[in-house]
Amino acid sequence: MGDRRDVHAGAAGGAPTADRPEGLRNVVLVGHSGLGKTTLVEALALAGGALNRAGRVEDGTSVSDYDEIEHRQQRSVQLSLVPIEWGSIKINLLDTPGYADFVGELRAGLRAADAALFVVSAAEGVDGATRMVWEECAAVGMPRAVVITHLENARADFEEMTAICGRAFGGDDPDAVLPLYLPLHGEEGPDGHTPVAGLIGLLSQRVYDYSSGERVERDPDPEHLPLIEEARGRLIEGIIAESEDETLMDRYLGGEEVDFKTLIEDLERAVARGTFYPVLAAAPPAEGARHGLGTLELLELITGGFPTPAEREVPPVTTPDGGPRQPLSCDPDGPLAAEVVKTSSDPYVGRISLVRVFSGTIRPDETVHVSGHGMEDRGHEDHDVDERIGALSCPFGKVQRPVPKAVAGDLVCVAKLTRAETGDTLSSKDDPLLMEPWVMPDPLLPVAIEAHSKADEDKLSQGLARLVAEDPTMRLEQNQDTHQVVLWCLGEAHVDVALERLRGRYGVQVDGVPYKVSLRETFGEKAAGRGRHVKQSGGHGQFAICEIEVEPLPVGSGIEFVDKVVGGAVPRQFIPSVEKGVRAQAAKGVAAGYPVVDIRVTLLDGKAHSVDSSDAAFQTAGALALREAAGDARIHLLEPVHEVKVLVSDEYVGPVMSDLAGRRGRVLGTEPAGPGRTLVRAEVPEIEIGRYAIDLRSLSHGTGRFSRSYARHEPMPPQLSAKLREERS
Repeated sequence: MGDRRDVHAGAAGGAPTADRPEGLRNVVLVGHSGLGKTTLVEALALAGGALNRAGRVEDGTSVSDYDEIEHRQQRSVQLSLVPIEWGSIKINLLDTPGYADFVGELRAGLRAADAALFVVSAAEGVDGATRMVWEECAAVGMPRAVVITHLENARADFEEMTAICGRAFGGDDPDAVLPLYLPLHGEEGPDGHTPVAGLIGLLSQRVYDYSSGERVERDPDPEHLPLIEEARGRLIEGIIAESEDETLMDRYLGGEEVDFKTLIEDLERAVARGTFYPVLAAAPPAEGARHGLGTLELLELITGGFPTPAEREVPPVTTPDGGPRQPLSCDPDGPLAAEVVKTSSDPYVGRISLVRVFSGTIRPDETVHVSGHGMEDRGHEDHDVDERIGALSCPFGKVQRPVPKAVAGDLVCVAKLTRAETGDTLSSKDDPLLMEPWVMPDPLLPVAIEAHSKADEDKLSQGLARLVAEDPTMRLEQNQDTHQVVLWCLGEAHVDVALERLRGRYGVQVDGVPYKVSLRETFGEKAAGRGRHVKQSGGHGQFAICEIEVEPLPVGSGIEFVDKVVGGAVPRQFIPSVEKGVRAQAAKGVAAGYPVVDIRVTLLDGKAHSVDSSDAAFQTAGALALREAAGDARIHLLEPVHEVKVLVSDEYVGPVMSDLAGRRGRVLGTEPAGPGRTLVRAEVPEIEIGRYAIDLRSLSHGTGRFSRSYARHEPMPPQLSAKLREERS
């Protein structure tokens, strides 16, 4: 592969550092859980010399030893950075969780990276969620390659899997997704399975034998030649089709031999442009071995074929108040523009921010400006402050290795940014900037919580604030109607991790409670009520009588109060008191304890006493009158109805529409939403979609997405209304 290198390696045992963007590669690993992404990262770190042959860093931990929750759950739940060196290139490997609940961590990894390795299993195929991420990368032109794992599985079929990848990822051009190497099988074992012992390079026409635990290069055996010839011809045609030399294909088809150097250069350019997607194979090293199958080939592809940060566009920037700014380039000497892509808390160090530097250079102990878009609906405050940063470091497992600086294109951990949150921009205090935000999924699974004890209640507010500061895919709501504290998450696993972090990291024990929907009450017919509040207990008494009429209004009208008193039956100064009492009682409810809406209350008559009448007495009378009117009328419970938009693969449209109908939903229509996708629009009662984030994922095999927005309140079916009243009585 090529050589776009300019790097200064760290001292032996220290963290790798880079002086120029050309010496950097930022690569994110993508794929669902259980495919071996973390194992692959460790194999690459081992091959690059970051680990010893036991797979440990110098402190005895693994590069994946980061979060106690991950150990307990036996899966990755957060983005992790593993920087390694290969030759003179610093490679920042970003390992992402594969479980759908942690897609926010995946999006952060995509934001921080310049290229992606898609990890798929030779025995499982390509799932719909992985195809959707591929399309996200395609939309922004991110270069990609495919790594096939689990070749040791008895059901593994490399040839079939490369064909599946071509159909899944290649779209109209499956020849843009082709293998660079073919697996070399060893001797057949007792179970009849022939393990993969090496790789056959199609361009180099060489065999790379890994059976000894080290890569040994040799000529292919005669029986390999026909296999090489067929696959090599297709690969060369795929590479030449992306060549900038428009005459090369005609010359090749005319019989001209294309030299190896030209093929490699064209391959690298096509990969870096994101128009050709090589397929490679990988397997972890045997115990005590230095090299796992395919690790060296992967490192060669990353350093030679993937783009440097300087070859990628910097996200657009504005001034913090939205004013225009000139586009930036990935220049270490340019204006500082960096972004917090992840926030975590360390019990000993405090808050640590993983930062991608897009322009300029960041150094320890300097003062930077922190700008944030603010997501008040998710519990994140807007930021526009100066902060002094602490030490800079590179993570290796649980160890933070200090680094002197981070140049444009690099990733670094920054300590002591107490105000900055994920998604915030760091820039010069003399030239503040704000970067265009990346798209984050909306959390649509509500979980109501309450403190387990009085001691927990005292710490709950601070713990929740720190929790949502780390995770922009989580939304904190203090529901004013139900008086519940609600965490909005992406799924059940997301909930489990959030509550575990509250307990383990912030020392706050919470209990889950049933989530309450904000119901309303209204009158179903006209009604009259009389409020009489007369008491005499020595001294000034209390005297107030009022008569009202209540009638229903259209949805969304609120509460309307009308004064029709004649002859001064209720003195003018006490009419606002009656209204205040009516509204106070309406807020408390008149049947099941939910606020009353959409009524007109007309004050018709009343009586007052020259001494004993007062503001408080008429407030009480107004409340009593509304309650009496409700006792003689039909009271409807109103439930919130949401407009739901479901984006789903065409094959799941029928099941989705049937499921929505079963939730008392009204399907409003469907419309095409791109190749193989349909948008289903419906109106569904909120009480029916509390767990829809989980149910849709199951129904659509992980490919469905939905959004929801409040439409209105409307009457609940009588049988459900009666059931809720019984539960509250």
